[in-house]
Amino acid sequence: MKPRIVVVGSSNTDMIIQLDRIPRPGETVLGGRFTTAAGGKGANQAVAAARAGGGVSFVARLGRDVFGDQALAGFRSAGICVDRIGRDPAAPSGVALIFVARDGENSIAVASGANGRLSPADVRKAAPAIRGAAVMLLQLETPLPAVAEAARLAAKAGVRVILNPAPARPLPDALLGRVSVLTPNETEAELLTGVKVNNPAAAARAAASLLGRGVKTVIVTLGARGALVATPDILQLVPGFKVKAVDTTAAGDIFNGALAVAMGEGRPLIEAARFANAAAALSVTRLGAQPSAPRRAEIEQLLAKSH
Repeated sequence: MKPRIVVVGSSNTDMIIQLDRIPRPGETVLGGRFTTAAGGKGANQAVAAARAGGGVSFVARLGRDVFGDQALAGFRSAGICVDRIGRDPAAPSGVALIFVARDGENSIAVASGANGRLSPADVRKAAPAIRGAAVMLLQLETPLPAVAEAARLAAKAGVRVILNPAPARPLPDALLGRVSVLTPNETEAELLTGVKVNNPAAAARAAASLLGRGVKTVIVTLGARGALVATPDILQLVPGFKVKAVDTTAAGDIFNGALAVAMGEGRPLIEAARFANAAAALSVTRLGAQPSAPRRAEIEQLLAKSH
């Protein structure tokens, strides 16, 4: 039986240019290949969770345009329930412009479009799906009132909430108190706590600060180094997997989607983080956001190989 995951969040079409390096301000760099791919943090996480073995419902808002049509078709082909996705008559679907350098680093600008109009009322319409979920997954590319309402409904129903606080912004303690697992990267952990996170010891200090604000579990993602898992009783670095990175776009999203599935299956926290690390490692070996999300069999294969 697949664990039921509800993802509330954004959907974008990514327009990607591969370059030798990221342009500096005011600079034009003539570059290589142009591609488009389905993206947006919420959509990436929904697809990642579906491919990792979850039964996924996605709560989102798309424009009534060709990008919205393509996104819906992609969700359906991934096996995601699209009943809770609204089409906005007044705003276009979200778009992201992405530069990817030769070393895999990226630079991203986003026009939110319909994502910026996801409302608490949209979330309340999805209340039956939320009540039936094992895990809810949230990010911050949609308005905070919608995110807060989703967390409130999930907490009321006893559904565990994973919040990926990206893009980074200050968050109220009332929201953090409803979060089961907070998954910042180094930059996001620093913004939320003021602690400069440049090694696992600093990540542990940032995590302790966030636990003190009411979060039950903090997992600080540390790129190739893996993830630091912190609860009041656990502090453990779960190592990453050695791979050749081609494109780090959406690695955090793939981590979160896979983490939601592993938690929904009842795996212990450290094992769930390891499963998520494996999914993220596979994703950086491929170009694009949603196209990089690995399937369940690939994740299991990498985990088995590294024992």
